[in-house]
Amino acid sequence: MPPGGGPLYDLAFTHRSYAYERPEPGPHNERLEFLGDAILGAIVTGLIFDRYPSLAEGEMARLRSSVVNTIALADLARSLGVGAHIRLGKGEEASGGRDKPSLLADTFEALVGAAWLDRGMEEVRRALEPVFERRLSAHLAAGERYDVKTALQEVAVRERKAMPHYRVSSSGPDHDKRFRADVLVDDEILGAGVGRSKKEAELNAAREAIRILGSGEAQHRGGAQNGSEATDACAS
Repeated sequence: MPPGGGPLYDLAFTHRSYAYERPEPGPHNERLEFLGDAILGAIVTGLIFDRYPSLAEGEMARLRSSVVNTIALADLARSLGVGAHIRLGKGEEASGGRDKPSLLADTFEALVGAAWLDRGMEEVRRALEPVFERRLSAHLAAGERYDVKTALQEVAVRERKAMPHYRVSSSGPDHDKRFRADVLVDDEILGAGVGRSKKEAELNAAREAIRILGSGEAQHRGGAQNGSEATDACAS
């Protein structure tokens, strides 16, 4: 990232839990995060489009998801020492928020947004493209089909010390079959997904589970809710 300092970068490091605990609640980094998410997506999408002209749309999307997801961005934030500088509220600090994947990833995106406002798109692009080009090349060179299922496996082992497993069912005629997948960690359903193939349904379920685990949400996801949502989607 381009070097920077001052109020804009202070804001990028300010989690809403910190802002809300002030005597007079102030601004936090969520608007910068929103901006940075869009900028990061545009930079990586453009990089993939330019460097890999033979990839189809779906392959480009899967490759992008291998480096732009909560777990990948959190690991990048850790490598840059971002966690040490985040301003957190007391409750978030006590719950281990400084190393929470979603919080680290969100802060990294906020820093991208701040750098874009401070330095402009071209300088941010020059700083980020080499980082993501190395990561993209590493995945392709290793022959990895890295997707959200792999990311979920990593975070499930890290956060729950357990491997995810999938429960898949299908409905509909052979020519228009729909698949439903529930992903379970410690026998708890954390995500549900549907799709026209088993793989698509499992990937959609894994995305939801990553969001739940990465955000540190404490509440269990009830099987009835997941089942009804997935069944409704299958029926549509």
